[in-house]
Amino acid sequence: MSSLVYRINGLLCQVVSGVGIGTNLDLFLLLWMILGGRLLLSRGGVIPGLALFGLSEKAVRRCWAALTYGCWETRDLIQRFEKQVVAEGRFQPHAYGGYRPVAGDLTGFFRPCLKGCKTKHYSAPHGKALPAIPVGLLARVGSVEGKRLSLPLALVRADPNDPGEPSLRGRLLQEAKRQLTEKEALVLDRGFPLSEIQAAGIERYVVRGPQNFTARRSQPPPYKGWGRRPTKGEIVRPLARKYRNHFIPATPPDRKEEWRVTGKGSVFFLRAEFWDDLVSKEEVAKEEVAKEEVAKDTEGRAEITAPETFRCVVIYDPRYIEPLLLVTPLDLSGDDLRRLYLDRWPIEGLPQVAKQMLGAARQFVFGEESRKRLPELSLLSGAILSYLAATEPAPPAGFWDRSPKPTAGRLRRVLATVHFEDLEAIPNELRKKDSPTAHLPKGIQAHRRQKRSIDPSRGVPLAA
Repeated sequence: MSSLVYRINGLLCQVVSGVGIGTNLDLFLLLWMILGGRLLLSRGGVIPGLALFGLSEKAVRRCWAALTYGCWETRDLIQRFEKQVVAEGRFQPHAYGGYRPVAGDLTGFFRPCLKGCKTKHYSAPHGKALPAIPVGLLARVGSVEGKRLSLPLALVRADPNDPGEPSLRGRLLQEAKRQLTEKEALVLDRGFPLSEIQAAGIERYVVRGPQNFTARRSQPPPYKGWGRRPTKGEIVRPLARKYRNHFIPATPPDRKEEWRVTGKGSVFFLRAEFWDDLVSKEEVAKEEVAKEEVAKDTEGRAEITAPETFRCVVIYDPRYIEPLLLVTPLDLSGDDLRRLYLDRWPIEGLPQVAKQMLGAARQFVFGEESRKRLPELSLLSGAILSYLAATEPAPPAGFWDRSPKPTAGRLRRVLATVHFEDLEAIPNELRKKDSPTAHLPKGIQAHRRQKRSIDPSRGVPLAA
């Protein structure tokens, strides 16, 4: 236990090292409280959770004030955590076809009774959007000791002036454009439309498309010798579908690939079909409008931008009924694209650990800043807990547990028994800030209303 506590202390000290004196100690204790699952015991209450951790009344109030009014940013904590993980050298990023996956997703912490909550997030059990605090996630995907893991890269908040989900998706895509390197590709699910990805200017992406996805060829078909000359490319339908009583066949693919994979002692043969040199129908419509504006413009100010081309890939796996339809501009094989997209799933573990394992699904904070900071701290704590669980020996649940697996839930049960008094010597950099308060009024004198003195030279102020 002492070695585990010592390591967590060192990791959390590195995470809060850039925060001001006093606030860094409060954040250190807040992260310890969340890692121990005290929010699960207090049903989302921060102050009861801190009290369950064993803090004094004054320490609880200081931690609460740091969460609400402290001068710190979550992105700085994420950057220091990533720097510490990279320095340890145990996290190995994945790469397929020369590209490393960076997964993106949206999650929401539901607050149905929060007054003045303008943001919403879709709830699958309810079948509609409910009041929530949505957060955009970006994470690099790799492995630690053979276990797939996601390392958070950025957490994006909703725009207070435009709280809708399309605006949050746009902010997440813009953040991804700033964070992506030349050898990284953004991996997204069907919740991100292709038009928004292209509008954000992202050059390397792999996104799952809907089953009724259609596009156009970038070049119009050759002239047949009669009628009007074609100006648009032919429509491409990768998958056949049925509309009412009409069967719409699929467009024949440009090329095919086949390979085999091994899973659970069995061999499966997979097939991929490719459609190259495509453009979206929305971009074609914009190009037609631009051509009309150029024809009307006499000063030559209007410009025509060529639509971005991409390829569509449909992967058939005999283990699944529905094929996997992917859209990407990358020139990769079917196997590389399949593995690249499957590495999107580890990002789903961050909200799961934060909400279910650490108890952050229920939250009782109501300030404008604290209602956003607590979900971010919970997601960061979930990433820290998952990384520690993958790098520490798996603790058994009892004498009957002979082959324990390194999961976040097992480690959280161990940390739930850690009390504040069990923490070893905290580094001197984390300490309470002793500000002079002897000159300040105390008690009733601190908040008694004083009669304002009037300067005779300025005259008596008149009532409105």
